Amino acid sequence: MFPICVRRTLITWGLLLVGATSLFAEQKLNVLLLCIDDLRPELHCFGKDYIHSPNIDKLAERGRAFHHHYVQAPTCGASRYTLLTGRYGSGSNNALFDRAKRLTNKSSSVPPSMPAWFRQHGYTTVSVGKVSHHPGGRGGADWDSDDQPEMPLSWDRHLLPAGPWQHPRGAMHGLANGEIRGKAKQMDVFQSVKGPDSIYPDGPITDEALRQLGDLSNHDSDKPFFLAVGIIRPHLPFGAPAKYLEPYRDAKLPAIPHPTKPKGKTTWHGSGEFMKYNRWKRNPNDDADFAIEVRRHYAACVTYADAQVGKILGRLDALGQRENTIVVLWGDHGWHLGEHAIWGKHSLFEESLRSPLIVSYPGLAHSGKASDSIVETLDVFPTLCDLTKLPKPDFTQGVSLRSILENPDSPGHPAISYFRNSQRSVRTKTHRLIVHPDGQVELYDHTSAEKETRNLADEQPELVKSLLAELRDRIND
Repeated sequence: MFPICVRRTLITWGLLLVGATSLFAEQKLNVLLLCIDDLRPELHCFGKDYIHSPNIDKLAERGRAFHHHYVQAPTCGASRYTLLTGRYGSGSNNALFDRAKRLTNKSSSVPPSMPAWFRQHGYTTVSVGKVSHHPGGRGGADWDSDDQPEMPLSWDRHLLPAGPWQHPRGAMHGLANGEIRGKAKQMDVFQSVKGPDSIYPDGPITDEALRQLGDLSNHDSDKPFFLAVGIIRPHLPFGAPAKYLEPYRDAKLPAIPHPTKPKGKTTWHGSGEFMKYNRWKRNPNDDADFAIEVRRHYAACVTYADAQVGKILGRLDALGQRENTIVVLWGDHGWHLGEHAIWGKHSLFEESLRSPLIVSYPGLAHSGKASDSIVETLDVFPTLCDLTKLPKPDFTQGVSLRSILENPDSPGHPAISYFRNSQRSVRTKTHRLIVHPDGQVELYDHTSAEKETRNLADEQPELVKSLLAELRDRIND
């Protein structure tokens, strides 16, 4: 039997321990959202052996990589609209700015954005870089007008350190040491210049993200944080410090699958975004050596972006925040590197719509095991609400991915995509259906070796009918 004074001390410490445990249990998880522009699943952890992406690979090892994640739209603004609102959109690149205009109309009912929802529930919300369509989240001639926020009421701080690129518009398409795009034809489509990471725009963006992580961990430590960081590369033009090109100078790249222009009615396009840059009068569709050069520079940009991810996750670890933070890495859409003779996005083919999604959080079961279940960007908002135990908003149109996070073999669901207000698509585990405004359809079998090179719509009318119904039901809901 302990003396009375010792028993009182033990009881006191026990009460303190119970209180501390209760506080820890109530503590909300932070959210770190990493948005990477134009990133197709060109990563080692997604099966591309020649790619150097060690930092994202490590995140996949301690998280869940979704190998069949699809975006709602193959263009930056429309895809980010869905990520940040949890809703289908118009397909317009200006969807977020259009939403901002509706917010100023008091008679218009506009649901809160994802960061606004977290802000309303006690989070400090910060964005750095390209999170919404414009880096820094503002409009105006140079995308830096404070009176034109892209996402009103969403961020406590929304930042874009332009540095020598002068303003967010300059940083968006900037090359080394402050080069700003004027006329695209006067800017090289790819570049590799010796120097530190800071000579390209993602260097200053990452440095600011590191500062914000420190501030959020110290000054705002009484509140959980929602920090979104938008990395611009590998968006065009393909510019990265020379050291990131070195691993690819002698690398043997795999052949481009189905590299020819498809026949019949498709969403093929002439790669206008890519072709408008200075290409030294070369075309990768008929110049195999040039195609390899383009792909190597894209790969260098991926490795450069991966290095920025490594710095951010390293700071998260150094601050002791990893075990209290959900980390989501998301690519805003895919990008063709010659498949179907396309160099860019803006199609409804697999290469434009499939992008990386990785979710990592403390206590994740079966970490490191990838999921092949079909999921979509629409699901990110409800998933984060579920994982942070925030109320699930009734206005989101996706579903929580918690069941797949807990068991990677759990089933997913069909993914809906669209381009502007014209073509629409549905992707199931086995097929893709694309519908054109004039009623023509494309049906592709992903269980076959031909995949999206042979239109089977005339051969499988019943399947077409079933997928059309799925498309209608999902959009109408």
